Amino acid sequence: MRTDINLGVNCAGIKMKNPVTTASGTFGFGEEYAHYLDLSRLGALVVKGTTLHPREGNPPPRIVETPCGILNAIGLQNPGVDIVVDEILPRLQQFSIPVIVNISGDTPDDYGLVAKKLDQSYAAGIEVNVSCPNVKKGGLQFGSDPVAAAEVTRAVKGNTDLPVIVKLSPNVTDIVRVAQSVAEAGADGLAMINTLLGMKIDIHTMRPVLGNTLGGLSGPAVKPVAVRLVWQVYKETNLPIIGMGGVTSAEDALEFIMAGATAVAVGTANFINPRATVDIIEGIEQFLVKNGYSDVNQLIGKAHQ
Repeated sequence: MRTDINLGVNCAGIKMKNPVTTASGTFGFGEEYAHYLDLSRLGALVVKGTTLHPREGNPPPRIVETPCGILNAIGLQNPGVDIVVDEILPRLQQFSIPVIVNISGDTPDDYGLVAKKLDQSYAAGIEVNVSCPNVKKGGLQFGSDPVAAAEVTRAVKGNTDLPVIVKLSPNVTDIVRVAQSVAEAGADGLAMINTLLGMKIDIHTMRPVLGNTLGGLSGPAVKPVAVRLVWQVYKETNLPIIGMGGVTSAEDALEFIMAGATAVAVGTANFINPRATVDIIEGIEQFLVKNGYSDVNQLIGKAHQ
């Protein structure tokens, strides 16, 4: 890494050594990938969705490939916030990177209780998932309603001093309105986008493939939609954005940054190339050098100028 090039960003009060993090649900709790890359290279680590109590998730099959991405319906399988706070987060301290915990709940009070438990933990921030399309309660139920999304945001903000980043869904009519609503409720930042709702049918069994019938589409297929939404929300809010949706290369990441993202999260690409995040960090630095920039912050929202 060159010392004359600044890759560091401040996203919602979280200082990151570079603008690349992981997308929740695609990187486990990080330790699973420690054999493939040096986790300390990441700008931040966003870990798997965490709920108040442990969850087993949806019935299998839970993941299926599509021509340009994957459909998943995991259903927020996780060990519960107490295990995350008491066992997992302390272990992650060895990597010396900010750890952002993605949280979900069935009710606004659930979100608030999880946030309260994380408040005195090693977490550097909280990503509020009001956009998961694969659970019967919570998730998209809150994220598709600006009023409900704001209620969840206030419940979290009222229980923690950690930076609160709200993860938005593309499965809404007006994402700008939802973004403005959570901003007014006190959100410190936004993460966008979560997956697009989709499904696949096995023509031989004549049945849906996923055990949950519907799933969330991620990967390169969704990138143009995600870039467009980041662009639109950046113009209408003052909140920093973690952009995601089909980021597989440095070029993809730079596209999100120029659309207005302060940082980018890598998701589906981790399944193809476990070192995708590091490759993207190095590619961003090479782009800056080649094009005469000394600071990645110079490129945030560049396409709007």
